[in-house]
Amino acid sequence: MMRALWSAASGMIGQQKHMDVVSHNIANVNTYGYKKVRTEFQDLIYQNLREAGAESGADSQYPTGLAIGLGTRVAATQRITTQGPLQTTDNPTDIGIQGEGYFRIELPDGTIGYTRDGTFKLDSNRRMVTTDGYPIADGITIDETAPMDSIVIAGDGQVSCRPAGGEQQVVGQITLARFINPPGLTAMGKNLFLVSAASGDPIEGNPGEDGAGTLTQGTLEMSSVQIVEEMVEMIVSQRAYESNSKAVITSDSMLEIANGLKR
Repeated sequence: MMRALWSAASGMIGQQKHMDVVSHNIANVNTYGYKKVRTEFQDLIYQNLREAGAESGADSQYPTGLAIGLGTRVAATQRITTQGPLQTTDNPTDIGIQGEGYFRIELPDGTIGYTRDGTFKLDSNRRMVTTDGYPIADGITIDETAPMDSIVIAGDGQVSCRPAGGEQQVVGQITLARFINPPGLTAMGKNLFLVSAASGDPIEGNPGEDGAGTLTQGTLEMSSVQIVEEMVEMIVSQRAYESNSKAVITSDSMLEIANGLKR
């Protein structure tokens, strides 16, 4: 009977974590470049009371075993790196990635972070930076006399602008980084990821080359979260939590009956 109590309790704990993930997805439904996270469960170890194939007689054996499972646990949270829809913004420094790849961002400690969030802006030095002021690692700087509407970002990552009284000129090249296992990247918040042993080393290159996606100026990649899917996941998690709580109550009632046999 105690097995049932602990198994049901593990189910409730697992569904609490599942709800945490679902809530995080819903909270980021409007986060640019966000990729939904999926909760993955595993069953716990089994108490084997009889092995399958054990002898049941002189010339016979049991075709199946007798094992009782001990519940479940959250084994992993996997980020689903599907393409999010591109939304037109008409802002010349907004960049959407169509296909694989991440922008390379220089962090304050000198390391490189990676993001799908293309909401770039110009700082006081006319560098292209993220919302938090981190510059693109490719060092893109726009001429101080160039108007915003003269900034052109090509699909292959070439950036050009037109200084006042001058001709259109190339000022830099945006490169993308791809990974063998993108879900293995370590999320650090602020729409940024770091390389991990699971993700593999970055494969850097120009957009549109060697499997990298292309850039689309004046667009942003929206979150890949589908509200309807998350609402269904929420209902499933709620009902599973409720069912496990019923198992706890039922197990407790059975123990109460057993305790009341002798009065």
